[in-house]
Amino acid sequence: MALILIQEKRCDATKVFAFLAAEYETTKNSLNQISLWDAIIPSKEHAKFSIHTTNKYRLTDQGTNLRGKEFNLTLHWHVMPKTGKMFADKIVMTGYRLPEDYR
Repeated sequence: MALILIQEKRCDATKVFAFLAAEYETTKNSLNQISLWDAIIPSKEHAKFSIHTTNKYRLTDQGTNLRGKEFNLTLHWHVMPKTGKMFADKIVMTGYRLPEDYR
């Protein structure tokens, strides 16, 4: 996806910063994010990739706030041009739920 964005929308892009976040709501905050993976894509040649790995960062519940909680996985990317304003976009993947019980 980053490759398509660079080629079609931002021909002057120098780098793309991408990150995957678990996002959920609480009564205190409408948006909570836990970063699970990130990468800097330095060029068009590196923009096509696939991920088959465990989390780069742990999804940690500091209490019982996440038990049984619905969440989305959201892939964010920021295209950094040589000049001008940075372009950002995202894809939201819905329908995930954490278990009620875990270690």
